[in-house]
Order: sequence, then C-alpha cells, then structure tokens
Amino acid sequence: MKGKVALITGGDSGIGRAVALAFAREGADVLVSYLNEHEDARDTARLVEAEGRRCILIAGDLTKERHCAHLVKKCMAELGQLDVLVNNAAHQRVREDIGDISSAELDRTFRTNFHAMFHLCQAALPLMPKGGAIINVASIQAYQPSPNLLVYAATKGAIVTFTKALSEMAIKKGVRVNAVAPGPIWTPLIPSTMPKKKTREFGKDTPIGRVGQPAEVAPAFVYLATKDSSYVTGEVMAVTGGRTLS
Repeated sequence: MKGKVALITGGDSGIGRAVALAFAREGADVLVSYLNEHEDARDTARLVEAEGRRCILIAGDLTKERHCAHLVKKCMAELGQLDVLVNNAAHQRVREDIGDISSAELDRTFRTNFHAMFHLCQAALPLMPKGGAIINVASIQAYQPSPNLLVYAATKGAIVTFTKALSEMAIKKGVRVNAVAPGPIWTPLIPSTMPKKKTREFGKDTPIGRVGQPAEVAPAFVYLATKDSSYVTGEVMAVTGGRTLS
C-alpha cells in the first residue's frame, strides 16, 4: 500500500484502529474519523506515526451528511488523494423486546451504520482512482441475527445488499467494493453495550471456541485493499472463528 491513502471511520479503537495500523505498516497514510473519543484517537495516531506514516484525525458525527462530505474533502486537501475507503463506524444497543426500541434509537443506528456509509461512498467514489477499493464492515449478524440485536442486525443486512449492488456500479470506474463480516470480536463496543453475563460468554460458541481480536480481522482489510484481491469485488469475507455465513 506504499503511496496509498485510506479514510477509515471509527478508527479510534477496535477494528478501525487495527486496520489503520495494518495499513500504515503496509505503507499507507490514513485519515481517521471518530466521534469524540479524543485520547483514543490520539493513541491510534501515535501507532500510525510510529510506522512512519501520516495520520489525520477528524472528530465529528457521521450521522450528518455534511460531515461525511467534509471528511472526503479533508482527505483530499490534507493527503492529496483517496485510494481506500473503510466504512467501519457502528452503533448498537442490546434490547430484549422490539417494544424497547425507540424511534430515536432506530434512527441513530441506521444513520450511523448505513446512512453514513452511503453518504461517504457517494462523496468518495467520484474522486477515487482506478484500482481504488471500498471496504464496508458487515457482520455475521447479517446472516445469523441475534434477536436482541434486532436493529443492528438489520443494518448489517442492508450493508451486505448495498455492497453487492454498489460493486457492479463502481467497477465500471475501476473501483472494487467488498465487505468484511466479522464474527464475535472483542472491541470496546462489546462491554459498553452488552450485559456482563453475555460478555463473559462472548465468542465461546464459535468452532474456534474463543472471541477474536481486532488484529485478527485487519489482514482481511489489507487483502481487499490491495492488488492481491484484484479479481475480487462484490464479496463478503467472513472472519468469524469458524461460523459460516448462512
């Protein structure tokens, strides 16, 4: 990825941070988008810069279409190009009954997980060069949805469909569009949104028998961002500890 530039949403921690570091180790400069976790974002920047690469940090609310457009413009202005877009930022809440889900929560989850991805792709695609790559973050929840993650799972199903449809449109411009579907991965989102009992058992139902780590997901993004995957588009790559996408 030497000489490439990547825009990564939700790059302050978890999978986003691991991807930023992996890209930097492969030679890319990165722009990291995050909500308001400033110290976490600075930690990501330090890791990227330790690899000798540039890291631009931009805080803001991805549910706002204007902010999505601003990120793309800032990437072009600060780093001069945009080769890889990683739509990773996500919001989830555990609810036991559909009646517990407010309209505000429904709206926020779709605006964070799906609308932001749409607006970023819409702003970025016209500026991306031939050979560019868009990588969306889906989830095993799109295929094996947990009822207590009803809205989150629905957004991930939408991301899978969007990825497949956009891939046929974008390849006409020479840009490949794929998705990574993680299984149970230990990120800050898990203990902050799940009951303690569920977090203790998180990932133990996989064939591998344990939760995954962000660093174990990041290589899939490197593959999909580089020429190694030049014949791959419209695909959803599972990183699930052995659980199948079915």
